[in-house]
Amino acid sequence: MLLAFLAIVAGLVLLVWSSDKFVDGAVGLAEGLGMSKAMIGLTIVALGTSAPEIVVSIMAALAESPELALGNAVGSNIANI
Repeated sequence: MLLAFLAIVAGLVLLVWSSDKFVDGAVGLAEGLGMSKAMIGLTIVALGTSAPEIVVSIMAALAESPELALGNAVGSNIANI
């Protein structure tokens, strides 16, 4: 039980740290390419919030579970609204 709890906490810490590094790197790259702050916000934030759903949907499709892929997309859009 304690090991499972520690694994969840470590996973959350790594998730927050890696997402912060991803956004910092993507913003730096976009600024280097001369993109406006509005465009950076629209593209990078959208990609960052959609990436987990994309990965789950791809994995579900590869595992031949189209209902999971569809449910993931619909549920994600409902939650985002």
